[in-house]
Amino acid sequence: MSALASGLLGSLDPTSDRAVFRQIADQLREAIDKGRFAEGAKLPSESELVEHFSVSRMTVRNALSILQSEGLVSSEHGKGVFVRPRPPVRRLASDRFARRHREQGKSAFIVEADAAGSHPEVDNLEVKEERPTPDISARLGAPRKVLARRRRYLLDGRPVEFAVSYLPLDLARDTPIAQPNPGPGGIYARLEELGHTLDHFEEEIKARMPSPQEVRTLRLAAGVPVFHLIRTAFDTKGRAVEVCDTVMAADAYVLNYQLPAT
Repeated sequence: MSALASGLLGSLDPTSDRAVFRQIADQLREAIDKGRFAEGAKLPSESELVEHFSVSRMTVRNALSILQSEGLVSSEHGKGVFVRPRPPVRRLASDRFARRHREQGKSAFIVEADAAGSHPEVDNLEVKEERPTPDISARLGAPRKVLARRRRYLLDGRPVEFAVSYLPLDLARDTPIAQPNPGPGGIYARLEELGHTLDHFEEEIKARMPSPQEVRTLRLAAGVPVFHLIRTAFDTKGRAVEVCDTVMAADAYVLNYQLPAT
């Protein structure tokens, strides 16, 4: 059994009223935050931590469980516990929907993937006509039916986002938007070709814990929250032409909003 490198982890404080397993979790968290354990690095084994802190295996497991619930580490059966990677994609709200990207034939997701140096994929695609929920109906001006486009986004094979776009059926029916692949630049490029020049977007975002279905769809580790974002696109005439309801893995994104000072 190998001893831990000097200075990697400290010792317990016997005078503290903080539970021992929480002290161990605190020390491991600090070591991760300070870069002593890099992204993807394997943490010391249970046996090494038991020996280092002179505690029981159950105490060590309770400490590691805390870090897992916080989304800092993930456990791989038979391999050990590893530091989870930091968010690879930065979403720049003021740039991702810029018209120049659409004119280059790039959707917002491809723009983000290119910036991150990652390979983008889309799967679980479903396009169908349906009746909107009361909330979606109110946002779109009360259409009787909408075209719903459901899809999952992946970066380098990892699911990072699940989104549903709702468009008034009178805009989308019998157009390329109703096809599985709407073409270069995505549905926003097609809307503009149909005469609905985009003027602005409104976004509402909140962080929450995922539903069981979202955990399965995004393959989320224990303790990882999601960002729930609802975006409404408006054309130059003030009409809401699309609502996108998106759930994103919070450990896959950094949300970056640039706001004007005046």
